[in-house]
Amino acid sequence: MLDAIVAVIIKDEKTLLIQRAPTVRGGGYWAPVSGEVEPGESQEAAVAREAMEEVGLTVRPVRKVWENISSRKTFILHWWLADYVAGELVLERKEVSDARWLTVDEVRRLDSTFEGDREFYRKVLPSLVREK
Repeated sequence: MLDAIVAVIIKDEKTLLIQRAPTVRGGGYWAPVSGEVEPGESQEAAVAREAMEEVGLTVRPVRKVWENISSRKTFILHWWLADYVAGELVLERKEVSDARWLTVDEVRRLDSTFEGDREFYRKVLPSLVREK
């Protein structure tokens, strides 16, 4: 399996979710910023790189908060809490159709989310937002 990161970016008690573009796997689904860890790259560096590439934000990885296996068993997903540092949302349109800052309740009400992500939203996300 390959390593991938999931960036849980929290700002003002809201979490950033992106809607995946129709041309990528899981198109139309809402999820945090994510991507494959490149050879020789640390998970922390991948978090920062993916946030800049997909949504134009500078973030600071804080700590790993969750781990699971992707539904197709292709990736080990390393979920990282990341602090928003700077920038305005600028979407990489090849990968991202939309992006929104959402409350925990808004995230939980989304239908178009991956099953593994929903488990994270139930078990882990509320405590992360409270600690910010």
